[in-house]
Amino acid sequence: MIRNLIFDFGKVLVDYDYHHVIDPLFDREEEREAFKHFISQQHFLDQCEKEDIPFVEIIEQCKKEQPQWEHAFQAFYEQYADLVTGEIPGMKEVLATLRMEGYYLYGLTNWCSVVHSVIPKYPILQGFDGRVISCEEHLIKPDVAIYERLCQKYNLRPYECVFTDDKPANIAGAKAAGMQTILFKNATQYMNELRTIIKKNE
Repeated sequence: MIRNLIFDFGKVLVDYDYHHVIDPLFDREEEREAFKHFISQQHFLDQCEKEDIPFVEIIEQCKKEQPQWEHAFQAFYEQYADLVTGEIPGMKEVLATLRMEGYYLYGLTNWCSVVHSVIPKYPILQGFDGRVISCEEHLIKPDVAIYERLCQKYNLRPYECVFTDDKPANIAGAKAAGMQTILFKNATQYMNELRTIIKKNE
């Protein structure tokens, strides 16, 4: 029986966009695109979201290594919370429905510590029965260990969990941890797939 529903944050519960923060920082398109490429690299993202060292120190290190982008890294740091542009349509209603039906809801996200300035702004990120954030555990999806950490922390059985994320690699990590999964596209598709999974596990 399915008891626990686990949600990624970015692109599942809230949307985000680099462009409106980064674009005004550069006059030259070539430099702007080069900076965007740098901050989009998986290695950089993993560093920020795992936070083996604090986020501010990661940024300072980048400023020293790439001094031509010092102003851009500083703005990226100061305006990081502004990258979030709003809630994913329909998901607030989905969570409210699932709570009423008696399911336990959990968050499992890769995010740097700035997430703690984002959460108060968006009710959809609040009120979970529990959550695990990568920067606090120094673990990141799709490492199986972070899914196991959620289960250990809240005494969950993986086979009673359905995890959703917009990234196939993170879905694969959850499957390896023994969870059932939904690759997220939109609220309607999520609910349709969830109902099918629930029915099969009755």
